[in-house]
Amino acid sequence: MGVAVIIPAAGEGKRLGGHRKQFRALGGLSVLEQTVMAFERHPEIDHIIVATPTDAVDPLEQQLRRIGTTKLWCVVEGGCSRQESVFRALVSIPGHIQVVLVHDAVRPFVSADAITELVRRVRSDGAAALAVPVSDTLRRASENTFGDTVERDGLFRMQTPQGFRRDWFREAHEAARNEGLEWTDDVALVQWAGHEVHCVPGSADNVKITTPSDWERAQRMWPVWTQEHV
Repeated sequence: MGVAVIIPAAGEGKRLGGHRKQFRALGGLSVLEQTVMAFERHPEIDHIIVATPTDAVDPLEQQLRRIGTTKLWCVVEGGCSRQESVFRALVSIPGHIQVVLVHDAVRPFVSADAITELVRRVRSDGAAALAVPVSDTLRRASENTFGDTVERDGLFRMQTPQGFRRDWFREAHEAARNEGLEWTDDVALVQWAGHEVHCVPGSADNVKITTPSDWERAQRMWPVWTQEHV
């Protein structure tokens, strides 16, 4: 069962400010390039598809090939939403691929073991995603006043990659487009389409670089990460 990964990278990254966060430099490459290389190195991955802003399609494809990416299938123009960007990448995947992963462009710290286990679970169960249990105390708040504590048992923070049987994923996307529905992540989309999605343990290291503090943490983590994982 061939495996492809979609990396939606068309976002503006406004919360981090300044340059698009996926194109900021980390360890000599851009964050996006480091993310792509994590999948390039993995033996289970056959093809990589990136969705990016219109003005970056050709330059990014040239740059990814320049740094030695051999599994890049194509770079596509992203849409006005994450869901649209993923769909545009999905329809470009070659026919022999049966497992599709989706991974955030700004999560360069995904481990090979996590990818391996996710692919295994998708092959056996049809759909799976990385997640970590919530460990902090959660409370409701209204107008800056705390209310009830939220029971955290059974609560998880979702991560990527998320993985699906290709036929399930394509059918779910097409049904959502027909209904005019948008979902915050692909797990919600596939669940809406009637499929169970199984949990694969994630890692606190698999950080999504979204805020300035995330960026500072990523810069501190990178030298140690490369010694252990690259």
